Amino acid sequence: MIPELRRRAYLSAMQVANWLPRVALPFAAASRPELLTPLEPAREVLELEEVAPVAPAVAPATTIEHPLALERPKVEVPRPSAVPRVSVKPEVPDEAAPEPSPAKPVPQPPPRFALQLLRAGQCVLLVELPTGEPFTSRDPAYLLLKDLLRAAGLPDSPQLIGEPVRWPLLVRGNLDQGPQAALEYVQGFISARLEEESACACLWLVGLPAVRFAGEAGAEAYNRELQIDELGSAWALPGLELLMDEPARKAELWQAMRRVMRRWQQSQVESTNE
Repeated sequence: MIPELRRRAYLSAMQVANWLPRVALPFAAASRPELLTPLEPAREVLELEEVAPVAPAVAPATTIEHPLALERPKVEVPRPSAVPRVSVKPEVPDEAAPEPSPAKPVPQPPPRFALQLLRAGQCVLLVELPTGEPFTSRDPAYLLLKDLLRAAGLPDSPQLIGEPVRWPLLVRGNLDQGPQAALEYVQGFISARLEEESACACLWLVGLPAVRFAGEAGAEAYNRELQIDELGSAWALPGLELLMDEPARKAELWQAMRRVMRRWQQSQVESTNE
Protein backbone atom coordinates (compact mmCIF):
# COMPACT_ATOMS: atom_id res chain seq x y z
CA MET A 1 0.00 0.00 0.00
CA ILE A 2 1.18 3.50 -0.81
CA PRO A 3 0.98 6.47 1.58
CA GLU A 4 -1.71 9.08 1.27
CA LEU A 5 0.45 11.88 -0.13
CA ARG A 6 1.83 9.72 -2.91
CA ARG A 7 -1.68 8.35 -3.68
CA ARG A 8 -3.03 11.89 -4.10
CA ALA A 9 -0.15 12.75 -6.36
CA TYR A 10 -0.94 9.75 -8.59
CA LEU A 11 -4.66 10.71 -8.74
CA SER A 12 -3.83 14.32 -9.59
CA ALA A 13 -1.58 13.14 -12.40
CA MET A 14 -4.50 11.05 -13.76
CA GLN A 15 -6.82 14.09 -13.41
CA VAL A 16 -9.12 12.29 -10.90
CA ALA A 17 -10.78 14.89 -8.70
CA ASN A 18 -13.14 12.68 -6.61
CA TRP A 19 -12.74 9.03 -5.82
CA LEU A 20 -14.01 6.48 -3.33
CA PRO A 21 -12.18 3.32 -2.38
CA ARG A 22 -13.94 -0.04 -2.38
CA VAL A 23 -12.40 -1.04 0.92
CA ALA A 24 -10.88 0.88 3.77
CA LEU A 25 -7.35 1.84 2.96
CA PRO A 26 -4.73 1.82 5.68
CA PHE A 27 -2.94 5.08 6.36
CA ALA A 28 -5.70 6.91 4.39
CA ALA A 29 -7.33 10.15 5.48
CA ALA A 30 -10.97 10.17 6.51
CA SER A 31 -13.51 10.65 3.70
CA ARG A 32 -15.35 13.93 3.41
CA PRO A 33 -19.05 13.63 4.49
CA GLU A 34 -20.44 15.31 1.33
CA LEU A 35 -18.96 12.56 -0.81
CA LEU A 36 -20.91 9.88 1.12
CA THR A 37 -24.37 11.38 0.42
CA PRO A 38 -26.24 9.00 -1.95
CA LEU A 39 -27.43 10.47 -5.25
CA GLU A 40 -31.15 10.52 -6.27
CA PRO A 41 -32.16 7.77 -8.75
CA ALA A 42 -32.50 8.92 -12.32
CA ARG A 43 -36.01 9.12 -13.75
CA GLU A 44 -36.99 7.83 -17.13
CA VAL A 45 -38.67 10.39 -19.40
CA LEU A 46 -41.23 8.96 -21.78
CA GLU A 47 -42.27 10.90 -24.79
CA LEU A 48 -45.25 10.26 -27.11
CA GLU A 49 -43.51 10.27 -30.46
CA GLU A 50 -40.14 8.86 -29.50
CA VAL A 51 -38.84 7.15 -26.52
CA ALA A 52 -35.23 8.02 -25.90
CA PRO A 53 -33.61 5.80 -23.34
CA VAL A 54 -31.55 7.67 -20.87
CA ALA A 55 -28.53 5.97 -19.49
CA PRO A 56 -28.86 5.72 -15.75
CA ALA A 57 -26.34 7.57 -13.74
CA VAL A 58 -23.82 5.41 -12.04
CA ALA A 59 -24.25 5.64 -8.34
CA PRO A 60 -21.09 6.11 -6.41
CA ALA A 61 -19.96 3.14 -4.49
CA THR A 62 -20.74 3.24 -0.82
CA THR A 63 -17.68 3.35 1.24
CA ILE A 64 -17.39 1.12 4.20
CA GLU A 65 -15.89 2.94 7.07
CA HIS A 66 -13.14 1.01 8.69
CA PRO A 67 -11.88 1.79 12.14
CA LEU A 68 -8.41 2.29 10.75
CA ALA A 69 -9.68 5.02 8.41
CA LEU A 70 -10.49 7.27 11.36
CA GLU A 71 -7.01 7.09 12.63
CA ARG A 72 -4.40 9.72 11.92
CA PRO A 73 -2.43 8.93 8.79
CA LYS A 74 1.06 7.76 9.44
CA VAL A 75 3.98 9.17 7.64
CA GLU A 76 6.19 6.53 6.17
CA VAL A 77 9.86 7.19 6.51
CA PRO A 78 11.78 6.07 3.43
CA ARG A 79 14.33 3.45 4.20
CA PRO A 80 17.61 3.01 2.34
CA SER A 81 17.37 0.55 -0.50
CA ALA A 82 19.24 -2.70 -0.33
CA VAL A 83 20.86 -2.01 -3.71
CA PRO A 84 24.03 0.06 -3.17
CA ARG A 85 24.35 3.28 -5.10
CA VAL A 86 27.20 3.40 -7.54
CA SER A 87 29.01 6.73 -7.52
CA VAL A 88 30.58 7.75 -10.80
CA LYS A 89 33.93 9.45 -10.33
CA PRO A 90 35.34 11.74 -12.99
CA GLU A 91 38.16 10.22 -14.92
CA VAL A 92 41.53 11.56 -13.86
CA PRO A 93 44.36 11.24 -16.38
CA ASP A 94 47.05 8.92 -15.19
CA GLU A 95 50.15 11.02 -14.73
CA ALA A 96 52.32 7.95 -14.49
CA ALA A 97 51.24 6.65 -17.92
CA PRO A 98 54.26 6.44 -20.22
CA GLU A 99 54.33 8.82 -23.15
CA PRO A 100 54.16 7.26 -26.61
CA SER A 101 57.58 6.68 -28.04
CA PRO A 102 58.40 8.86 -31.07
CA ALA A 103 58.21 7.19 -34.43
CA LYS A 104 61.50 6.01 -35.79
CA PRO A 105 62.75 8.02 -38.80
CA VAL A 106 62.33 6.22 -42.08
CA PRO A 107 65.75 5.54 -43.62
CA GLN A 108 66.26 7.39 -46.89
CA PRO A 109 67.47 5.53 -49.96
CA PRO A 110 71.17 5.96 -50.67
CA PRO A 111 72.06 8.53 -53.37
CA ARG A 112 73.99 7.39 -56.43
CA PHE A 113 76.91 9.37 -57.82
CA ALA A 114 80.56 9.11 -58.86
CA LEU A 115 83.15 11.84 -58.12
CA GLN A 116 86.78 12.27 -59.14
CA LEU A 117 89.32 14.37 -57.27
CA LEU A 118 91.85 16.23 -59.49
CA ARG A 119 94.60 18.78 -59.01
CA ALA A 120 95.37 21.66 -61.41
CA GLY A 121 98.02 24.10 -60.20
CA GLN A 122 96.88 25.82 -57.00
CA CYS A 123 93.35 24.40 -57.22
CA VAL A 124 91.82 21.04 -56.34
CA LEU A 125 88.77 19.93 -58.32
CA LEU A 126 86.01 17.56 -57.20
CA VAL A 127 84.30 16.74 -60.49
CA GLU A 128 81.16 14.69 -61.11
CA LEU A 129 81.75 11.81 -63.54
CA PRO A 130 78.74 11.96 -65.84
CA THR A 131 79.03 8.30 -66.93
CA GLY A 132 80.32 7.00 -63.61
CA GLU A 133 83.63 6.03 -65.24
CA PRO A 134 86.98 7.92 -65.23
CA PHE A 135 87.57 10.54 -67.94
CA THR A 136 89.25 9.61 -71.19
CA SER A 137 91.24 11.94 -73.47
CA ARG A 138 88.43 12.05 -76.04
CA ASP A 139 85.57 12.40 -73.59
CA PRO A 140 83.51 15.57 -74.43
CA ALA A 141 83.08 16.33 -70.73
CA TYR A 142 86.85 16.10 -70.18
CA LEU A 143 87.51 18.38 -73.16
CA LEU A 144 85.15 20.96 -71.72
CA LEU A 145 86.94 20.73 -68.36
CA LYS A 146 90.28 21.40 -70.06
CA ASP A 147 88.76 24.52 -71.69
CA LEU A 148 87.59 25.78 -68.29
CA LEU A 149 91.06 25.28 -66.81
CA ARG A 150 92.73 27.19 -69.65
CA ALA A 151 90.23 30.04 -69.24
CA ALA A 152 91.05 30.16 -65.53
CA GLY A 153 94.79 30.33 -66.18
CA LEU A 154 95.43 26.85 -64.72
CA PRO A 155 97.20 23.82 -66.24
CA ASP A 156 94.82 22.04 -68.60
CA SER A 157 96.16 18.56 -67.76
CA PRO A 158 94.89 17.94 -64.22
CA GLN A 159 96.41 15.17 -62.11
CA LEU A 160 94.31 12.41 -60.58
CA ILE A 161 94.18 12.21 -56.77
CA GLY A 162 93.18 8.74 -55.69
CA GLU A 163 90.43 6.56 -57.08
CA PRO A 164 86.93 7.82 -57.92
CA VAL A 165 84.43 8.00 -55.07
CA ARG A 166 81.39 5.89 -55.97
CA TRP A 167 78.30 5.89 -53.83
CA PRO A 168 76.79 3.76 -52.42
CA LEU A 169 79.85 1.97 -51.18
CA LEU A 170 78.15 -1.38 -50.60
CA VAL A 171 75.55 -3.06 -52.76
CA ARG A 172 74.14 -5.07 -49.84
CA GLY A 173 74.21 -4.87 -46.09
CA ASN A 174 72.60 -2.93 -43.26
CA LEU A 175 75.13 -0.09 -43.25
CA ASP A 176 73.53 3.37 -43.34
CA GLN A 177 74.32 4.85 -46.76
CA GLY A 178 71.82 7.72 -46.78
CA PRO A 179 72.51 11.33 -47.77
CA GLN A 180 74.00 12.29 -44.39
CA ALA A 181 76.39 9.35 -44.42
CA ALA A 182 77.43 10.23 -47.98
CA LEU A 183 78.11 13.86 -46.99
CA GLU A 184 80.30 12.84 -44.05
CA TYR A 185 82.23 10.36 -46.17
CA VAL A 186 82.91 12.78 -49.06
CA GLN A 187 84.01 15.59 -46.74
CA GLY A 188 86.27 13.23 -44.81
CA PHE A 189 87.79 11.90 -48.03
CA ILE A 190 88.58 15.40 -49.34
CA SER A 191 89.97 16.54 -45.99
CA ALA A 192 92.33 13.57 -45.86
CA ARG A 193 93.55 14.16 -49.43
CA LEU A 194 94.12 17.88 -48.85
CA GLU A 195 96.35 17.12 -45.90
CA GLU A 196 98.52 15.00 -48.18
CA GLU A 197 98.70 17.64 -50.91
CA SER A 198 100.34 21.05 -50.92
CA ALA A 199 98.43 24.24 -50.21
CA CYS A 200 95.10 24.59 -52.03
CA ALA A 201 93.97 28.09 -53.00
CA CYS A 202 90.43 27.08 -53.98
CA LEU A 203 88.38 23.90 -54.12
CA TRP A 204 86.25 23.53 -57.25
CA LEU A 205 82.97 21.66 -56.81
CA VAL A 206 81.85 20.70 -60.31
CA GLY A 207 78.36 19.18 -60.57
CA LEU A 208 75.40 18.90 -58.22
CA PRO A 209 76.62 15.80 -56.30
CA ALA A 210 79.93 17.56 -55.54
CA VAL A 211 78.12 20.75 -54.41
CA ARG A 212 75.64 18.80 -52.32
CA PHE A 213 77.86 16.24 -50.58
CA ALA A 214 80.98 18.39 -50.18
CA GLY A 215 79.57 21.94 -49.91
CA GLU A 216 76.23 21.10 -48.21
CA ALA A 217 74.40 23.27 -50.78
CA GLY A 218 72.14 22.86 -53.79
CA ALA A 219 71.81 24.06 -57.36
CA GLU A 220 71.08 27.60 -56.13
CA ALA A 221 74.75 27.87 -55.11
CA TYR A 222 76.08 27.54 -58.67
CA ASN A 223 78.75 30.17 -59.54
CA ARG A 224 79.05 31.24 -55.91
CA GLU A 225 81.85 30.98 -53.37
CA LEU A 226 81.32 28.77 -50.32
CA GLN A 227 83.18 28.57 -47.03
CA ILE A 228 83.26 24.97 -45.78
CA ASP A 229 84.48 23.94 -42.35
CA GLU A 230 87.76 21.96 -42.51
CA LEU A 231 87.84 22.35 -46.31
CA GLY A 232 88.30 26.11 -46.68
CA SER A 233 87.15 28.20 -49.63
CA ALA A 234 85.23 26.49 -52.43
CA TRP A 235 83.60 27.48 -55.71
CA ALA A 236 80.40 25.78 -56.91
CA LEU A 237 80.05 25.12 -60.67
CA PRO A 238 77.32 23.46 -62.75
CA GLY A 239 77.99 19.94 -63.99
CA LEU A 240 79.88 19.41 -67.25
CA GLU A 241 76.90 17.64 -68.85
CA LEU A 242 74.63 20.54 -67.85
CA LEU A 243 77.02 23.08 -69.39
CA MET A 244 77.03 21.12 -72.65
CA ASP A 245 73.22 20.81 -72.69
CA GLU A 246 72.68 24.49 -71.79
CA PRO A 247 75.48 26.61 -73.34
CA ALA A 248 73.84 29.82 -72.05
CA ARG A 249 75.16 28.96 -68.58
CA LYS A 250 78.74 29.47 -69.77
CA ALA A 251 78.39 33.26 -69.86
CA GLU A 252 77.32 33.40 -66.19
CA LEU A 253 80.11 30.94 -65.34
CA TRP A 254 82.71 33.14 -67.02
CA GLN A 255 81.56 36.22 -65.10
CA ALA A 256 81.79 34.32 -61.82
CA MET A 257 85.23 32.96 -62.74
CA ARG A 258 86.59 36.48 -63.22
CA ARG A 259 85.66 37.28 -59.62
CA VAL A 260 87.13 34.08 -58.17
CA MET A 261 90.33 33.94 -60.22
CA ARG A 262 92.09 36.33 -57.83
CA ARG A 263 92.36 33.53 -55.27
CA TRP A 264 94.65 31.20 -57.26
CA GLN A 265 96.36 33.99 -59.23
CA GLN A 266 97.52 35.64 -56.02
CA SER A 267 98.61 32.27 -54.68
CA GLN A 268 100.62 31.60 -57.85
CA VAL A 269 102.40 34.96 -57.54
CA GLU A 270 103.32 34.27 -53.92
CA SER A 271 104.69 30.81 -54.75
CA THR A 272 106.76 32.24 -57.64
CA ASN A 273 108.31 34.93 -55.44
CA GLU A 274 109.34 32.33 -52.92
